[in-house]
Amino acid sequence: MISTYNADSKKIRHYPANSCLLPLCSLYGLAVTTVEGVGSTTTKLHPIQQRLAKCHGSQCGFCTPGMVMSMYSLLRNHPEPSMEQITAALDGNLCRCTGYRPIIDSFSAFSPESCPLAGSGKCCMDKEEKETKGSDSGEEDPSLHPEKGNRMCSGLCKPEEFHPRDPTQDYIFPPELMRMAEENKGRTLVFHGERTTWISPVSLEELLDLKATYPDAPLVVGNTSVGIDKKLLGIWYPVLLHPVRIPELHVVTMGENGIVIGAATHLAQLRDILLSLVPELPAEKTKIYRTLLKQLRTLAGEQIRSLASLGGHIVSRGSVWDLNPVLAAGNAVLNLASIDGTRQIPLNDEFLTKVPEADLSPMEVIVSVFIPFSKEDEFISAFRQAERRKNALSVTNSSMKVLFQPGTDVIEDLAIFYGGISDTTVSARNSCLKLKGRNWNDQFLDEACRLILEEVVVSPSAPGGKVEYRRSLLVSFFFRFYLEVLHSLKMMYPFQYPDLPKEYMSALSEFQEKPPQGMQIYQDVNPHQLPQDPVGRPIMHESGIKHTTGEAVYVDDIAPADGQLYMAVVTSTRAHAKILSIDTSNALEEPGVVAVVMACDIPGENGDADEKVFAEDEVIYIGDIICGIVAETYECAKNARSKVKIEYQDLELILTIEEAIEHNSFLSKEKKIEKGNVEDAFETVDKILEGEIHVGGQEHFYLETNSIFVIPRKEDKEMDLYVSTQDASNAQELVASVLDVPANRITCHTRRVGGAFGGKGLKTSYFVAAAAVAAHKTGCPVRFILERDDDMRITGGRHPLWGKYKVGFMTDGKIKAVDLEFYVNGGCTLDESELVIEYVLLKCPNAYDIQNFRCRGRACKTNLHSNTSLRGFGFAQAGLSAETWIAAVADYLYLPHDEVREMNMYKNVTETPYKEEIDPRNLVVCWEECLEKSDYYKRRQAAEEFNKQNYWKKKGIAIIPMKFSVGYNETFYHQAFALVHIYLDGSVLVSHGGCEMGQGLYTKMLQVASHELKIPLSYIHNYERTTATIPNAIVTSGSIGTEVNGKAVQNACQILRKRLEPIMEKNPDGKWENWIKEAYEGSISLTATGYFKGYPTNMDWEKGEGHAFPYFVFAAACSEVEIDCLTGDHENIRTDIVMDASFSINPAIDIGQIEGGFIQGLGLYTMEELKFSPEGELYTLGPDTYKIPAVCDVPEHFRVYLLPNSRNPIAIYSSRGMGEAGVFLGSSVFFAIRDAVAAARKERGLNRNFTLNSPLNVERIRMVCADRFTEMIPRDIPGTYQPWEIHVD
Repeated sequence: MISTYNADSKKIRHYPANSCLLPLCSLYGLAVTTVEGVGSTTTKLHPIQQRLAKCHGSQCGFCTPGMVMSMYSLLRNHPEPSMEQITAALDGNLCRCTGYRPIIDSFSAFSPESCPLAGSGKCCMDKEEKETKGSDSGEEDPSLHPEKGNRMCSGLCKPEEFHPRDPTQDYIFPPELMRMAEENKGRTLVFHGERTTWISPVSLEELLDLKATYPDAPLVVGNTSVGIDKKLLGIWYPVLLHPVRIPELHVVTMGENGIVIGAATHLAQLRDILLSLVPELPAEKTKIYRTLLKQLRTLAGEQIRSLASLGGHIVSRGSVWDLNPVLAAGNAVLNLASIDGTRQIPLNDEFLTKVPEADLSPMEVIVSVFIPFSKEDEFISAFRQAERRKNALSVTNSSMKVLFQPGTDVIEDLAIFYGGISDTTVSARNSCLKLKGRNWNDQFLDEACRLILEEVVVSPSAPGGKVEYRRSLLVSFFFRFYLEVLHSLKMMYPFQYPDLPKEYMSALSEFQEKPPQGMQIYQDVNPHQLPQDPVGRPIMHESGIKHTTGEAVYVDDIAPADGQLYMAVVTSTRAHAKILSIDTSNALEEPGVVAVVMACDIPGENGDADEKVFAEDEVIYIGDIICGIVAETYECAKNARSKVKIEYQDLELILTIEEAIEHNSFLSKEKKIEKGNVEDAFETVDKILEGEIHVGGQEHFYLETNSIFVIPRKEDKEMDLYVSTQDASNAQELVASVLDVPANRITCHTRRVGGAFGGKGLKTSYFVAAAAVAAHKTGCPVRFILERDDDMRITGGRHPLWGKYKVGFMTDGKIKAVDLEFYVNGGCTLDESELVIEYVLLKCPNAYDIQNFRCRGRACKTNLHSNTSLRGFGFAQAGLSAETWIAAVADYLYLPHDEVREMNMYKNVTETPYKEEIDPRNLVVCWEECLEKSDYYKRRQAAEEFNKQNYWKKKGIAIIPMKFSVGYNETFYHQAFALVHIYLDGSVLVSHGGCEMGQGLYTKMLQVASHELKIPLSYIHNYERTTATIPNAIVTSGSIGTEVNGKAVQNACQILRKRLEPIMEKNPDGKWENWIKEAYEGSISLTATGYFKGYPTNMDWEKGEGHAFPYFVFAAACSEVEIDCLTGDHENIRTDIVMDASFSINPAIDIGQIEGGFIQGLGLYTMEELKFSPEGELYTLGPDTYKIPAVCDVPEHFRVYLLPNSRNPIAIYSSRGMGEAGVFLGSSVFFAIRDAVAAARKERGLNRNFTLNSPLNVERIRMVCADRFTEMIPRDIPGTYQPWEIHVD
């Protein structure tokens, strides 16, 4: 949080900011508060920190300090914020773990609009709802009568125990800085760096003199444009001017015709100014201001809005900047100044396209912006559509204004502006001129659309792709504007204009964000369970408090070691090429560069049979690591990369699945599973359908990028590796092989991982090996932290999939035969691709019992980064395929989808296609419970009624069953080890082979140890994952981390307890500490190793059968959405999940995993999109281009119900693994959207039989809801142009 003191107004302002965009010079005289200054474990926790931790609002914890600071900044300005302000404050924050619901719940307690007991079962509104529902259904809610035995609990924390906010805990603005501000009022600040001089003038006159002296020097206020240019494009300026202390640039005045806003006004300040101004003025004068406010609500996040300035937004003229079209349409005027005087220029299309005569001269600055009042017969609107509703750049935006002759619908003036079409905002000026004098009617609409499409041209090769979609938005936006104006005319002159058709009214409204509300229902522990026994209770994450205070240590938080160096890697710019030469001489001459490491520096093996640490003779994808620059600072290493010169000879390129099939390029042999006689069954069915589905890839987008810190020891070739990894043993093994030393000389340490989701397994080990080679060569510690773009470029994610299906069925919907063929894009090396395609085949039937079933699949080898495991790998893609052919059958027969799903589901004990026994009774229970708890049939009927009355908005609802397979099909992959020490003071140290990645593994291990040793949690501490104490442990993944490591910890604790039992029996009233002391004096070992051999699993791929998985997890999810047929936007209204978690060791952690997995799945199926160039370059290299779900994407009502009275005798304490199961349930949103699309297509007379590919994003939704506007856009013939992107699935 940044705090500023204005020496003139004597006011203090607090605002959140992104540290990566803040130049150090800009902070002179300001107060900076980090999470450490909010509260700590050594002083006092702030209520924000306490509530976030106790409401389970952190998992991996890497994003948590940012959440705390956003909320803290809001509370410093608004002690009692509205829920709208709370959600807006989090617009710029991302979390990959939690699903956001617990974060919103935590912070909602600060709002007077929200009851602090809401969702806990103790709020009066909760009780009324339960009582009402119970009376309606004729059943009593057992949570109302816990004494009856089957106790169900609502909520996961106790809000009534929260401490109230204490304003005296907040730091005051330092008086010393106030004094400095007063003293420096008239003093110019100048800072000289190695390459740049920073000047902060104090008067407009001084600024103009500086601009005359340095005409190319940019003005920097928020650094949101210049800073990004520097970071992404490497642009440096010799001089930067920082004009924030100049009063004229902060002016806010109201005149007779409008308001004047200073150019240095921050966008958040502009919003607050307009919010206070609009209610004070007549409505007809504020149309432009209300339109600006609408755009400001979705523009960037609060951190950017607090930094970016109005003048900077205008002058940078980004094509997708949302305010410029509004200001241009609203006839805003720029007040300019230079040493030659002042002048005014219109903010119009010529200015926006940088026509020299209409632009600033190099010596001019924008002092302020005049924004006029609107007129009575004037109407202005703005529109935008982005890949995510908030904190995402627009795909296309627009603003339109019309002025009528007084009292008529005759056009006197018309302005239409679009962004996102080319490299600047464009105007349909000629169209507007031709349309002047026309009446505002349907004939005008048709001609206007035709003229706009003729004038505003989107190139078929336009950067950003989505060409036809963007063309459709040109006319879709105009149609919405047309209707808005018609409606407004009707309101102004009710007897002069007809009513809009009722079904068209839905086109007028846009989705309004509502803060998400959650409900979590789980079974309480047995009333007779001892209070200190934590198993089965919603215990807070063991690092939760440290997450919120910033005290949790990740790899890059480890203090620098003596002589530490930094490494940055040079990667291939070609997707497939021979390396002809590598010239590092210029890089080595750079000051601070110590060494360059490459394949020739490796003393042992360069990787393994599957992948190399450093490319040698050939590169096989863009991002292939060729060498590493090792330097005294990271900036030095990074800058020296550009000095390495590499010559290539291009080789044949294979990028897509289709190309791989054509070239017979595969990573593995074909795998196959078959049950029954598929061909004979096809002869007996009533109908056969064939089709295909494409599922795009997904980036892990862990918040902590791959991070490694390697410290060589001084003797015996020993080395310590501090790594953010899921597989410490693999990192140890590979480094030992690469350095040609025994594994016992290499020790890998992992305390915690800031998110992984399968992406920090095999590939991370190669990064560690590269850093280890650098440490070996230099003899110095080496820190290697990947920046986001490098991490995304080098590492792969979820496999894109192409699935083909042939399904035979009867007229009643019963499916008799299914034949499936799958291909996944594995990228350039094997990695986990063989396992992924195996899981695709094993899991592809989902929850459906098909008697005649065949599936085949292969992993394709291409010149893309190597794809790997990602949460729920294989099943996330294959399950969507299964639901697609189920939907195809239902559509063909005009049957409800839920009916066809239920008809074909597993219901009785039987076998899977690979002959593993399955007892699906709880699958049926989950399905029935979900139907009931979601009010499915009632809401389906309501959706159908809504759809009859609304042409441009449609609701859809879908319920999806799930059979998820946990674990691996090899027994040794389930083995686990533990080491438990009891010290003489009675404290216990637990070590095991699992890595804590946010899934709550360490917390559950503490619960297991507490339960088995029968001592309080406070006695027990988890040691870091290290290969020194636990060797040869298996990777932490596959949803089995808790149960296998828990079994090992349980085993060790039971051994210790058994040793202590004779002493306890002799002194039953003794204390734990006394028993331990006596045991030690009796020479009883207080250390025990625990071991779990693993679940007996196997799979014979020659026969296509086996006991492939330890057990199954059953669930059902129901989701409801509303789509906007004009834009493809959608709103997630409600999701209900019923999950068979059996006995949950920790309901808070398990529900958090379900919710987080669901939101990650929602991203996979509706939003997240990897984009590749025709040359194989990944475009989506960060949060600006790759959009994961944010707070705005959480369903308005998000309810999770853990099935009671269920047991799983295989796993520890009869639990089930929840780490991955929630991901596929996100497909319920996909199919709810599909349901809404089907309603739109039916009303438009389009074919009901259609296939939708994943991700089902705004483009695909809009274009499949075909209408008169999609029909009128121009279409390009494939092969006649070079596309901007290719689809690799």
